[in-house]
Amino acid sequence: MAEYFAQNEAHLTPWSPKLPRHHHSVDCWRRRLEEREREFARGESVHFIGTDNELTHVIGSCSLSNIVRGVFQACHLGYSVAARYQGQGYMKRIVQHAIAYAFDDLRLHRIMANHMPSNTRSEGLLRSLNFEREGYAKSFICINGKWEDHVLNSLVNPIFNNPADHG
Repeated sequence: MAEYFAQNEAHLTPWSPKLPRHHHSVDCWRRRLEEREREFARGESVHFIGTDNELTHVIGSCSLSNIVRGVFQACHLGYSVAARYQGQGYMKRIVQHAIAYAFDDLRLHRIMANHMPSNTRSEGLLRSLNFEREGYAKSFICINGKWEDHVLNSLVNPIFNNPADHG
């Protein structure tokens, strides 16, 4: 993961929060992956890492975070793809896997995914996966040192529409 972010720093910077220089070091990633395992065990998040067939290169990453149970049964979806794999359908397959996991395994009702208005690739990906635009949030998230507007999107689980299905 450290290598993935180092190789894709320029590619991902326009869409990423400003982070300390050491944030993507091997040691930081080792600790972060351990914390992600604890979050998974607590039911708070799930992280997916897409790799090539030889398991030598990270294609992209995808996360289901801020998982909320109770009456909400929802999460946020986040993702990134390596510059060299962009536009080849890999990210769509990784996100489709995450959606299936969220709906089939976690039995969530809603997945929320937001993108900056200028990120047309992300907009196209979400549209191709049947996410619906639900709104527009001004100054929503601080990205690369600037408060950025975001388009709010969601995908509702078509199978578990009955609240009784969530026990």
